[in-house]
Amino acid sequence: MNPTEIKQEFERVREEVAKVIEGQDDVVEGTMLALFAHGHVLIEGPPGLGKTLLAIVLGRVLSCKFSRVQCTPDLMPGDLVGHSVFDMKDQKFVFRPGPVFTNILLADEINRATPKTQSAMLECLQERQVTIDGRTYPIEQPFVTIATQNPLEYEGTYPLPEAQVDRFMFKLLMDYPSQAEESKILERYERGVDLFDMEALGVRPLMNREAILRIIEACKKVKIEPRVIDYITKIVTATRDWPGIAVGASPRASVSLLTAGRVCAAVRGRDYVTPDDVLHLAPMVLRHRIRITPDAVIQEVRPDDILKRVFDSVEVPRG
Repeated sequence: MNPTEIKQEFERVREEVAKVIEGQDDVVEGTMLALFAHGHVLIEGPPGLGKTLLAIVLGRVLSCKFSRVQCTPDLMPGDLVGHSVFDMKDQKFVFRPGPVFTNILLADEINRATPKTQSAMLECLQERQVTIDGRTYPIEQPFVTIATQNPLEYEGTYPLPEAQVDRFMFKLLMDYPSQAEESKILERYERGVDLFDMEALGVRPLMNREAILRIIEACKKVKIEPRVIDYITKIVTATRDWPGIAVGASPRASVSLLTAGRVCAAVRGRDYVTPDDVLHLAPMVLRHRIRITPDAVIQEVRPDDILKRVFDSVEVPRG
């Protein structure tokens, strides 16, 4: 599959998702890029913006297995990854897979799960497998986790540990729709349309897991020049010694930028990565991987504000 074909497939899927999701183009694009880049997505935004609906629509359009987990304080690790149960008939323990054994996993309000349950996802996110009672069970590919969290309410929540946050390729920020976009949403409800009824909305399955795997493999062949690799490393390493940043981005951030950059180039119809691709993706890759200083927090400085200054300080390779 060449970049032109990948671009066509990407646009078809995005147009189909737009039948349900009004606006939120950046979030839709970021989620699809992460899927094709073999990554995971953390979506942050106030309630009622369509975070859950987006995951459901993608499951329909991509013809993939879809599972949803509503994270709560009483959710146990076994409820997520599965557990062994004793089969009285065969007199042996049998593994019952949990909802993580899917293609698209929606972990709704992930920060409401306890640290014990959150840590159960570490192996799933990185190695794409689950180890129970000394046996390892691989998760069928493709596998993408779409985790959501509400930034406005912290009572009864457990902040994600750094090790888990770092395993998400992107952190996407979902904001309120414009007045015109919200009017279109209301027009659908006025007509009696149920946004969760994909059949009534005419949302069609356009891809399957085999096609997604072909795109993932094709994106790995996109060329990236040494000057662009150097640009990535300069951006990431600059975050480790920058005023206002207490902890900079990890080498995993550099890998994520390179991998996502290839996919970004492919869905734009190119077989090579440009510095503009890197700059476009950098906020999504880095905003959750840096920890700003207490002074910056007091001054209400956002990670994106600091990152913009970091990007401006690194010379963009041209030619």
